[in-house]
Amino acid sequence: QVQLVESGGGLVQPGGSLRLSCAASGIIFSINVMGWYRQAPGKQRELVAAISSGGSPNYADSVKGRFIISRDNNKNTVYLQMNSLKPEDTAVYYCNTKPIRESHWGQGTQVTVSS
Repeated sequence: QVQLVESGGGLVQPGGSLRLSCAASGIIFSINVMGWYRQAPGKQRELVAAISSGGSPNYADSVKGRFIISRDNNKNTVYLQMNSLKPEDTAVYYCNTKPIRESHWGQGTQVTVSS
């Protein structure tokens, strides 16, 4: 079955950086558009960044210029480099395909930005 396993979250001070990873199995990773999503407490889940099978990225306005999404099709892994983190980036971060497949959600990884 499909497994998406996120890692790399943690507690970081404002202005700091983190790199998230999502390892995929059970899907033909290379042909899928992959996305990073996040859900903050009391808010709906939102798309943060997505990357096409060929590596073309796009970003939500709130993270443009600070986050970088990338993928390694040989490792079936998608990454999210997060720089200049702000308290409002605090959320659980998930990866999924785009469009979303509800059955693919993993456990996510918590990112907390706080001094």
